Amino acid sequence: MALADAEGLDAVSMRNVAARLKASPMRLYGFVATKEELLDLLVDEIFGEMAGAGPFEGDWRAILGQFASRIRRAWQTHKWFVDLLGGRPSLGPNALAFMEAGYAALVRAEGFQDIDFAMFAVATINAYTVGAIRTESSEFNTGTSRDDWENATWPYLQRQLATGRFPTLEKIVGDADHPDPDDQFERGLACVLDGLEARILT
Repeated sequence: MALADAEGLDAVSMRNVAARLKASPMRLYGFVATKEELLDLLVDEIFGEMAGAGPFEGDWRAILGQFASRIRRAWQTHKWFVDLLGGRPSLGPNALAFMEAGYAALVRAEGFQDIDFAMFAVATINAYTVGAIRTESSEFNTGTSRDDWENATWPYLQRQLATGRFPTLEKIVGDADHPDPDDQFERGLACVLDGLEARILT
């Protein structure tokens, strides 16, 4: 995990991890058979961190919000985590403990006794969260900061808007709120939760 945090996921090879442990790669293969297994262990370690944040508490909106915020905080701490999200389900002991705690809290909440709806709600929250993280993380993979990118592209965008061909985009640039990433994430999450609430009430 320290290697991934410092140098990115591409640096996590069996050879590099073995070197960090001052062991031969063949020695490492005595514990994990493939790099994929090593990555599975990394993911499960992160689920351990998320589970260690404490029990899921509050009503169903709070519980689902905690699902989302813990995943996003894990990505903020371990930027490479986004590359391992959205694939096959994680079945390590920490991942199972995290999901058990979350589902156990959710199915006790009003409106979530139907396990199928509880699973749908968690899947919906996960889909939003992973999508939002992937969008946000793209800024970190370009090698250019958001401010530098905006400064470099602003003269071009001004020229395009000055043609009068893009009045709606001009209004967006000039008048829209443009919230920061944290606020944007919370607004989107609230919309998703509102949608789930509408399903409960129908």
